[in-house]
Amino acid sequence: MQQNEAVIIDAVRSPFGRRAGALREQRPDTLLADTLQALLTRTGAPVECVGDVLAGCVSQAGEQGGNIARQAALLAGLPEQVPGVSMNRMCGSSQYAIHAAAQAVAAGDMPFAIACGVESMTRVPMFTDLTLGRHEFAGFDNLHPSLLKRFAIPHQVESAERIAEQWGLSRHDLDSYAMLSHQRAQAAKVAAKHTELVPRTGLDKEGQSLILDYDEGIRAHIDPERMAAMQPVFRRPEQGGQITAANASQMSDGAAAVLIGQRAIAQDYGMRPQARFRARVVTGSDPILQLTGIIPATQQALAKAGLSLQDMDWIEVNEAFASVALCFIREFSPDMDKFNPWGGAIAHGHPLGATGAGLMAKMLAGLRDTNGQFGLQVMCIGHGMATATIIERLNP
Repeated sequence: MQQNEAVIIDAVRSPFGRRAGALREQRPDTLLADTLQALLTRTGAPVECVGDVLAGCVSQAGEQGGNIARQAALLAGLPEQVPGVSMNRMCGSSQYAIHAAAQAVAAGDMPFAIACGVESMTRVPMFTDLTLGRHEFAGFDNLHPSLLKRFAIPHQVESAERIAEQWGLSRHDLDSYAMLSHQRAQAAKVAAKHTELVPRTGLDKEGQSLILDYDEGIRAHIDPERMAAMQPVFRRPEQGGQITAANASQMSDGAAAVLIGQRAIAQDYGMRPQARFRARVVTGSDPILQLTGIIPATQQALAKAGLSLQDMDWIEVNEAFASVALCFIREFSPDMDKFNPWGGAIAHGHPLGATGAGLMAKMLAGLRDTNGQFGLQVMCIGHGMATATIIERLNP
């Protein structure tokens, strides 16, 4: 056993709600605080030994401003000496929070740390102006002119279109993959696979209280003809547009949290660590295609771990767009039974800052369910970056 070896004790997540859906009245700070409480209750972690709370959050404004990590930690009842930091690596924010928490624990800086993430895309819409703190579309208009001149960084939807072109993906390919994501997510939902989920109280369309214990965006039935008739969201059809709302990730509300600790100390407290880290990677990539960093990130993570993709029992690739998942499939030819087995963000949603920790919680549950050993999680990030993590399940 390595000295100060960082291990994952456990991970939980809220159900992911549709934008303006069941979690629409849930403040993100409360949503994260309740998720932290659920993690602490499940693990029995000694709260006085938690050295930091690291939270991924992309739109840090309004109810998500003012360092939501610290606010959520206090709301969750953690001792006031437990600090918090909010970080933004765009879609990879809470996966990077996991990396940073593991590094702090492995360095011996603290015995335990919580990596987490939250995003309410209902209450703090994407591209909220971070300076004004109000719901004003900022987007790519605020990028530095020199960057735009040098790289001509496009909107992510345009990058997804270019990926489809470069890998020769048809609209049928994209829509078929999106249907598969929903089918797999629905099957996992019906089979009650998601042991990482912590139910939330929400509201139905009429405003009546309900218990949300599933990801709200999953569609049990999809009409292929209706899907094929949907218009592209960025390029016009005559321009070859193929990316639609149906073959892209859903905007969502959600939170997730992962407890990381030193293995020996965790065992002294009677905890049963779930997994250890075999590789942690963050990398830059082409800022124009911008979503293809998952390819070099995967290659680097496998090399660091001394493993092959065939060694992976679970492969979790964030489905920002169907073209992103399909370019990975074209490049690596993974065993499709092990690739996003319970569907992905096209079906269950993508609450930006929460997704990285949410996918880790989901992957851990999947490895437990399948008695798997190794898992790979990889996420594309705007402006050309990616995060990748390989974990090894302990005590299988």
